Formats: sequence, C-alpha cells, structure tokens
Amino acid sequence: MKFIGVIPARWASTRFPAKMLALIAGKPLIQRVVERARQSKLLSEVIVATDDRRIAECVEAVGGRAIMTRADHPSGTDRVAEVARKIRCDIVVNIQGDEPLVEPAVIDRLARALARDRSASMATLAQAAAAQDLENPNVVKMIVNRQGRAIYFSRHAIPYVRDAVGKPVTARLKQFRFLKHPGMYAYRRDFLLKLVRLPPSPLELAERLEQLRVIENGYTIKVVETTHASVGVDTPEDVARVESFLRKA
Repeated sequence: MKFIGVIPARWASTRFPAKMLALIAGKPLIQRVVERARQSKLLSEVIVATDDRRIAECVEAVGGRAIMTRADHPSGTDRVAEVARKIRCDIVVNIQGDEPLVEPAVIDRLARALARDRSASMATLAQAAAAQDLENPNVVKMIVNRQGRAIYFSRHAIPYVRDAVGKPVTARLKQFRFLKHPGMYAYRRDFLLKLVRLPPSPLELAERLEQLRVIENGYTIKVVETTHASVGVDTPEDVARVESFLRKA
C-alpha cells in the first residue's frame, strides 16, 4: 500500500495571522511540522497543501514539496482532498500544520491501524482527558465502543455521568474514563474524495465538528489511543510553550 501525508497550511488565521511562517527556535512552524512528518517510516511522501505562495516557497526552500490549492476551501479536509485527487495512493494522513511536535511514530500507528482494519473508512486518535478538558468546549470529547470505533464526538463532556451530578469534575473522572480528540486523521483515499462531496450533516452543523458527518452518514471511524501529547500553535503565546518543550527534549 502507498501512504502519503498531507499538511494543510493556509495563510489566514484569526488568532495568529501568518502563523505558518512564525519562527520557533529559529525555524518556521511549517518547516518543523514537515521535518517531523518526514521522519515517518510509513509515509512515502509528505506534501504541504497551501493557498499561499509564501508558504510554498518556505517549504520548497528546505527541500519539501508544496502543492497550491484553492483559497476558498471551508476546511483543512477539503484542502487535503484537493491534493489527494491528484496523487495515486491508498491512504492519506491529514497532519495538522500547527503541531510542530507531532510524533512520527504516532503517524505510523494511525496509518497502519487503518490499513489493517478493512472495515473502517478512516481512523483518528484519542487521548485520556483531564479534569480541565471536560468543561472546555475547545477540547473535543469522544466516546468509543469496545471494537475501537468512534460512537460520537462533542464539545460537551460525554457521556453524562448521572451518579456524579452535583459533584466536582474529579468525581466524574473517577466513575468514567473520558477521552479527548487530538485531531489527526487517516483516510482511505477513495473515501476522502467521497466525504468532501457529502453535504454538511445536522450533527456536524450543531457541534461544528466535521467528523460527525462521517458517523451520521453511516461510515466507520477506527480509533487509536495514544499517550503522546502534542502542543498546537494557535496564538503567539504558544510559540514560547513549544520552545520550552524543545529545550527539554
């Protein structure tokens, strides 16, 4: 099978404009993500999908490959699909462009899990949630069945632990092992091209979570749990956090 990694990288960002070129310990953010992804043992190629020539030139200057995409894509998934449409492969891993500490081994675990599970259309990651995650709508929570398939994703703390009503958040954690969603995806190429042609679903629109379109249309998401905690760059303040991690590594 042929595996490729695609990193969607747009120029515009409400909280951090031009963050893809923000320097992190002397290197642009997008360069760090590309370098980490290229350490994968399974990916035959890593491609940056971008809508801006400046990002493409940065990637090409360090020996990477960039493909220009439309500027009006509603999501990173649509941008990844535009690139996947042009390349023959079996599995596409959507690697977030704002995670400079992405773990190559996690990329490989995710891609391999999808390759082995022929009944799954795509795969994604899960992590144990902490107390501060449960009430944070920016941290997506998820529930998974015993076969390792995603049942639901929500910005709300799910499930509702009835016996812990009125008790501290820590009480809920003792009664149920909550999971959060880090956000990396692997897709079968044919399914990815089909997915972006499906209209947004009611649950997706309600939660503002595009992965719900998959579940609502009856497709299966394989879930791979990981303990690796990556640090995303959403604001200028996050740069210092990542640099601190790099100094400790």
